[in-house]
Amino acid sequence: MDLIVGRFFELFVFYGLKIIFAVIIFIVGRWISKLFQGLAGKVLKRRGVDETVVSFVGSLTYYVLLVFFVLAALSQMGIQTTSFVAIIGAAGLAIGLALQGSLANFAAGFLMLIFRPFKVNDYIEGAGTAGTVEKIQLFTTQLKTPDNKTVIVPNSSMTSGNIVNYSDKGTRRVDMTFGIGYGDDVDKARAILQEIVDADERVLKDPAPLIALSELADSSVNFVVRPWVNSADYWGVFFDTTARVKKRFDEEGVSIPYPQQDVHLYEHKS
Repeated sequence: MDLIVGRFFELFVFYGLKIIFAVIIFIVGRWISKLFQGLAGKVLKRRGVDETVVSFVGSLTYYVLLVFFVLAALSQMGIQTTSFVAIIGAAGLAIGLALQGSLANFAAGFLMLIFRPFKVNDYIEGAGTAGTVEKIQLFTTQLKTPDNKTVIVPNSSMTSGNIVNYSDKGTRRVDMTFGIGYGDDVDKARAILQEIVDADERVLKDPAPLIALSELADSSVNFVVRPWVNSADYWGVFFDTTARVKKRFDEEGVSIPYPQQDVHLYEHKS
């Protein structure tokens, strides 16, 4: 009887200590995981990273470290963890293959939220569409087009080509071309265009607007008019200037030619 009790005590001490150490590893590991989760969140917030990414990275950091400490605790108890690691690896590979497209969108969204090529309320062009950014999510980006349609673009499509951000710089150049007839006074037309641009308070003085004769086309003499404006005033200046040029040219007798052809008929006598 004493032998059995002694053997039981030895087993209790041996395995009991292992269980105690495993529990300590788990508790300390959980504390360390939470600590690193908080540190990761603070670092990302200081860099101005989106809250969605902060939350995701923090959770990912916590669970990856927690799995590591759980495996360490199981190993301390004498349980072989090689098979667990193999199962986790195989499951991760299977999930990765099954969600290949979604993971590509996630990776693209993560990079966009980190590097911020655009932000909410920016007007951008990308993935074959253009509009104002309403939402930047981990898998998709939501745009609102000028005609009030909602377009949801997969993030991998957005980052696979060029992204044009029209709002990033704050100012834009309005590029316009106006043609006059070959019989019209070039200096008069230039003066009219200059007056129209100078009278618009939305046009910036620096950089100075450019008005230049750019082309002797087939049926017109073309001027380029390129004023700089705040991004929010772009279309207003474009439309208003076009209307004012038409009215002033009509008032001043400056013609606006349109494409035409001269047809010459010859009589052939046989």
